[in-house]
Amino acid sequence: MAAMKFRYTAFVFCFLFAAEHAFASTIEGVRLWRSPDSTRFVFDLDSPVEHNIFKLANPSRLVIDVKNTKITANTSNLALSDTPVKRLRFGGQKSGDLRIVLDLKSEIKPRSFVLKSISGKPNRLVVDLYDTSKDTVKNIGQVIAPKNNKKRDVLIAIDAGHGGEDPGAIGPGGLYEKDIVLLIAKNLANVINAQPGYKALLIRSGDYYLKHAVRSNRARAKQADLFISIHADGFHNPKARGASVFTLSQRGASSKMASILASKENQSDLIGGVDRIQLGDKEDQLKQILVDLSMTSSLEASMDIGGRVLKEIGKVAHLHSKRVESAGFLVLKSADVPSILVETGFITNPKEAKKLNTLGHRTKLAKSIFKGVDSYFSRKPPEGSLLASKLNGTDVVRYKIASGDTLSSIAKRYSVPVSSLMKENKLSGSTIRVGQTLLIPAI
Repeated sequence: MAAMKFRYTAFVFCFLFAAEHAFASTIEGVRLWRSPDSTRFVFDLDSPVEHNIFKLANPSRLVIDVKNTKITANTSNLALSDTPVKRLRFGGQKSGDLRIVLDLKSEIKPRSFVLKSISGKPNRLVVDLYDTSKDTVKNIGQVIAPKNNKKRDVLIAIDAGHGGEDPGAIGPGGLYEKDIVLLIAKNLANVINAQPGYKALLIRSGDYYLKHAVRSNRARAKQADLFISIHADGFHNPKARGASVFTLSQRGASSKMASILASKENQSDLIGGVDRIQLGDKEDQLKQILVDLSMTSSLEASMDIGGRVLKEIGKVAHLHSKRVESAGFLVLKSADVPSILVETGFITNPKEAKKLNTLGHRTKLAKSIFKGVDSYFSRKPPEGSLLASKLNGTDVVRYKIASGDTLSSIAKRYSVPVSSLMKENKLSGSTIRVGQTLLIPAI
């Protein structure tokens, strides 16, 4: 009887011990995103966790202790070659906690936070490793630094929406908005860079996420003349279709559609993996006050450019709205930078998704966006730009003919008569060839 009681007591003790050390959370997936100045590790969890991180030296490594957690994820396919991490290791501790060790091959500044499940995303532990050799923060003086007066190209900042953790809208066959808009953005950059007097700046060049404030601040820090955010809309009804152009509104949305879209796009920071605390830090608040104070002057230009872009897009795609809409898009809050958001179509519409997934249609969209942009800046060029000197007749502009150009289209682009163009270049007829350079006469 005593022996039986002892065995029962031992069984209860073992059961309680096992229950006490049962894992409360499981890491079910590990993903890696690399951006130009940082590396992001995302640990997908079946429930929230508590964690702690610290660095160790000799050898250099980052340790992440996750309380009462186990891992079932496969990490063998993580591409570490272009990151500061040499190896990823896991070890269990006696307490039942999980220790994650990142063996480092270069110095980093770590930051971590936990995100609760949202919009189909699981609970996540996010660990960001910032390269110490990169400048990741701009002070207020740099953000609103004045433009120089040298002859320069008109700088167009192109922002491909979403990225990384945030796929955006998802179309038939698993077509991601983040992938399509990056292709359109790169196509647009190529079109812009091929034009004399223009230069493109890609805000996002790969598959990673940038918070809204970073996107607009990068354009401002580079003293861009225009910020264009490229998107592909999504809706629960697959029949919804058409392209749209939006500008910022500080007084409410211009329509219910604009309000719904802005709300959806503004939520991207949480889907993409941005800490709520980070969203409200004092530095961001100070920047936003400065932005709001100086934003009014750029809204009129944004509406003008948006109208021109919408008109050109309407020539190559169906329009969802025939007027420029406006709403409180966070990504458009640039102080002295006119900003527009272009929805290139509904990726959830099978027919439009098929077109967006073709190089030909993306090229048409890119060219139409640029035509709208150029129709504005060719008439209202920024002071000190090469376009301004051409408009004022103080400089000679040379244009290299590209595929699809005609003498009349070039004349229209530079607002000069065809006869003047022919006379300046001693042309006897309208025949021109790709690669030929034309002198654009001053008018």
